[in-house]
Amino acid sequence: MPKLKIKKGDNVVVISGRDKGRTGEILRVLPAESRVIVQGINMAKRHTKPQLGNPGGIVEKELSIHVSNIAHVDPQTRRPTRVGYKFLEDGRKVRVARRSGEVIDR
Repeated sequence: MPKLKIKKGDNVVVISGRDKGRTGEILRVLPAESRVIVQGINMAKRHTKPQLGNPGGIVEKELSIHVSNIAHVDPQTRRPTRVGYKFLEDGRKVRVARRSGEVIDR
């Protein structure tokens, strides 16, 4: 399984494909397939059966997108950036935006 520099809750921008240029928040990470599910990106219609508490019908949901097609959003400049790592004074290892040097981790 490859190491991903992406976590749930990160803001990302789509850099290729049908939704190029759109931004969203990571809802789920699938590291075994190197894919992520981003809020409002790669939407598809699914026909669902009625179930308990769910009337069914045609439902729009997000499909997964490959991690190579997304990039982190720089917290300072709001533009796509690569991710690096840095150790803070207290010994914590955090992710940083390469474009501005801003810490991505909360």
